[in-house]
Amino acid sequence: MKKLLFVYNPHAGKGLIKNHLCDIINIFTRGGYEVTAYPTQAPRDGMNKIIRDCSRFDILVVSGGDGTLSEAIKAMMQLEHKIPIGYIPAGSTNDFASSMDIPKKMCEAARAIVKGVTFDYDIGEFNGEFYVYVAAFGAFADVSYETSQVAKNRFGHMAYLAEALRRLPTYTGYNITVEHDGGTVKGSFILGMVTNSTSVGGLKRLIADNVAFDDGLFEVTLVKTPSGPIAFQSLLRDAAINKMSEKNFVTFRTSFLKVHSAADIAWSLDGESGGSHNHVEIYNHKQAVSIIILPDDKTAEQQLVHALDSERSIELPENTQGA
Repeated sequence: MKKLLFVYNPHAGKGLIKNHLCDIINIFTRGGYEVTAYPTQAPRDGMNKIIRDCSRFDILVVSGGDGTLSEAIKAMMQLEHKIPIGYIPAGSTNDFASSMDIPKKMCEAARAIVKGVTFDYDIGEFNGEFYVYVAAFGAFADVSYETSQVAKNRFGHMAYLAEALRRLPTYTGYNITVEHDGGTVKGSFILGMVTNSTSVGGLKRLIADNVAFDDGLFEVTLVKTPSGPIAFQSLLRDAAINKMSEKNFVTFRTSFLKVHSAADIAWSLDGESGGSHNHVEIYNHKQAVSIIILPDDKTAEQQLVHALDSERSIELPENTQGA
């Protein structure tokens, strides 16, 4: 039997995994895996467990919020021998699961891992620290990691929105210079996001269309600082209809960027604190880790064609040829 390491955060979301744990392990066992389950005990505990023991397993499955997944990715990026990663979402927002069409129901996600295929996913590096899908600064960027876990468990995504609205009047812009593949951008911006995702904070706006998760490029969105209440209303209207007008936004794709500012700016990485910096360098590691996903129609078609080609390549015995 193949060996599966299952690392899960028992407190993520509303702690609902305790109601599904036996079923999840049973699904993996029936799928042909010998399962070792490990409940994380503290921040970075899951990452340390993976670094310490992952080499003895054929597949890693993690369950929790995006922070738990981020720990797993950071651990895998430090290992010479990488193994496929399956994800069972259990947090309050689960941006990564939304982007990758991973089922929200835990047992369905487990079944998807058993019958899934691997997909090579780009990983970001932020001043030497790896992240999965978003590095952000400015308005709302710190809402995720400063919203209390109690509020997240009780109200889910609404807790993020309530905290963001409470802070709205206090936000001011940041004067920055951004160097990237295509040139240099200068200006005052209220929000900046460097993403490999179609969802941030549960919101699917403010992200470019046609996101490819394995192309070696980030989608960068910089939101210009409004000059006053009227300009702010214009910004909100554009965001509501996903209209990235040059009046309010700067967007581009790039494999790297450097962000300079006179003063330190607080950043978040995958919804967790990324510290305050006045100089940031972000690089894309193309197709750095293998994520297990359900095959789409194209993948399934390719697998069928491969199987048929394999059958056709089998030579018939001489006494049956031409029969």
